[in-house]
Amino acid sequence: MADDIKDFVHERFRHIDAKLDRILTSNETTIVRLSSIESRLTSLEGSVVHAEASIVQVHERMDGMQGQLDSIGRRLDRIERRLELSDAPQS
Repeated sequence: MADDIKDFVHERFRHIDAKLDRILTSNETTIVRLSSIESRLTSLEGSVVHAEASIVQVHERMDGMQGQLDSIGRRLDRIERRLELSDAPQS
């Protein structure tokens, strides 16, 4: 009877050991996947920062172009007044 109990306990321990092995393998797989996700997220964050910097550059260029267009508009107004092509009063 003692051998039956001993065999039963050993069998239960084997099942527990097998379950622990599956859990550990699953955890290792999860860690690898999380590491991969972390790397991808870091890459994505870098891409977002780069995109934001590009957007800032576009806005700066647009501001510069708007300033140039305003200057051209004022010059064109002066030319039209000098040539009497507009209804604007001459100063």
